[in-house]
This record gives sequence, structure tokens and C-alpha cells, in this order.
Amino acid sequence: MKTVWLLISFLVIIFLEVQPMDGRNKKIAKNANEICPLIVGEEIPSAILQSLDGNEINIREIIKGNKSILIFYRGGWCPYCNLHLSELVQIEDSLINLGYKIIAISMDKPDRLRATLEKHKMKYALYSDSKADVCTAFGIAFKVDDEYVAKLKSFNMDLEASSGKIHHILPVPSVFIVDEKGVVQFEYINPNYKTRINGELLLKVANGI
Repeated sequence: MKTVWLLISFLVIIFLEVQPMDGRNKKIAKNANEICPLIVGEEIPSAILQSLDGNEINIREIIKGNKSILIFYRGGWCPYCNLHLSELVQIEDSLINLGYKIIAISMDKPDRLRATLEKHKMKYALYSDSKADVCTAFGIAFKVDDEYVAKLKSFNMDLEASSGKIHHILPVPSVFIVDEKGVVQFEYINPNYKTRINGELLLKVANGI
């Protein structure tokens, strides 16, 4: 019962902050606080990702028949994303033993994903959403302004070089847990990219679904 109330509390907090709405007709938000993500109970949309080899695949095909954990992160250039991925590596065996397929998705183009895979020695799959099709379909995409792009470049973080695109779109870092049919059972979405769900809590939630 304690776990259930903790889960409900998290969902209420996150939903109030990002103001979710129906999953249809998603658009790219003006900023991270205006996103309209999928909600619990909705089926994930049909949208195309790229594998490490650059092959296109529908996200629905990736999770087909598997309960899955979808991790959206900004890119291998983001230190907060790298910290989060490192933490999740510590629980990946436990999640896999619970029957979950773990899928990490970022704006990095396919050849940039390999560096992240080698750095964190992950067992789970990495996919590229460099065209921003999937994060847009999930309602977590927003466009950063020119000032922020320039600020990142001053720290040697080049969005265009990482994604291979000039759209300057990023996802709000998010975690979705979906069932075998692709229906969202839990999500953690926070417009503050510095705040992520910790591994211990994610494992408790996954174990309770």
C-alpha cells in the first residue's frame, strides 16, 4: 500500500507540473514547461527510431510483446544524462530479471550512440531519435532557443553535431513503463533536466507493476 501511495504521489506531482493532455495531435512545445505528454493508460504512438546501424524501426515493433522501460535522455553530451544512465546500469540486471526490456532513446545520431554504449557498458538497447519523431509523438519534445544553443556550444556541447540536425529540439528527460501491449503504466517526467528518478525508486515501481 505504501508503494501504491508513493506512485500516486509522484504521478500527481509530475502531472500538475507539465499539464498533460490527450496523447493525440502532439506538437513541439515552446519550452520544457509547456509539454503535453502521454498519460497513464494511453497506448504509445507509432513513430520511427534508428538503431545503432542506422536502420529505421518503429518503436511499437521494438517493444512488441514485451513489458518495457523507455528512457528518454537528451544526449551523450549531457552530464546529468550520463549520471542517470550510470545509475540505471546498476539496476539493469534486476529490471531484466523482472522481465523488462530496457530501451534508451536520445537525440544523438546513431554513430554517437556507440560511444555512450561503450562508456556505460549497458546491456540494454540504445536508439536514435535524431529527427525528434518519437519524442514529439510522446509529447515531451520542445525547442530550445538560440541563446541556449550558443551557451551549450560555449561548453563544447553542440546539439547540431550530436543529432546531425538543425532543429534544436530536445526531449524533457522521461521514463515510461509500458506493458506488453504498449500501454503506459507509469511515467516520470520533470521539466527540470537536473532532476531524474533514482534507480532505487524506479526498481520499486517496476517491481510493483
